[in-house]
Amino acid sequence: FFIFRSSYNGWEIKNQPLSVSRIVCFGDSLTFGTGASKGRDYPSVLEGLTGVEVINAGIPGNTTGNALKRVKKDVLAYEPDVVLITLGGNDLKNRVGESTARANLTAIIQRIQKSGAMVILGGIEIPLYGNGFADMYQSVGEQTGSVLISNIFEGIFGNPKMMSDYIHPNDKGYEVMAGYFYKKLQSYLEL
Repeated sequence: FFIFRSSYNGWEIKNQPLSVSRIVCFGDSLTFGTGASKGRDYPSVLEGLTGVEVINAGIPGNTTGNALKRVKKDVLAYEPDVVLITLGGNDLKNRVGESTARANLTAIIQRIQKSGAMVILGGIEIPLYGNGFADMYQSVGEQTGSVLISNIFEGIFGNPKMMSDYIHPNDKGYEVMAGYFYKKLQSYLEL
């Protein structure tokens, strides 16, 4: 894999390719793979699609505040080229304010970008329960220059064929999630 690095805070296609040897998936139960069979979480599926080492740094129940405290140990210590983030669902569930979640997520992304890694942010849209979180992902993406997938749950959430319970995808749902990240990576990587 080759990714095109920009000197800008975000990423854009340039002429100088950068080899990608490690991806870290950072997040909560959606990253960990709650509801998936062994080896069927989205980071494992993505590793199979890309042929690049993918580290699963998902911890069920993590809020953006919990995740901010572990960025150094669970992300930066691996010196990744790309970091995929799925966070915010537990903030929403635990009624953490949107402004707090926004500040934490922004801080997480900026720390990762400062290390030189590209960030792809997986947003979450939960109908009737979102409390402005969908708009938050758009805003954070624009502010940080990170690459945004506006709704990582598109076609999954609420679809009984894709869900293991009312919150978590099943194997098929995680395959779809991996596909969204892979498709976005393809826009920025030379395959």
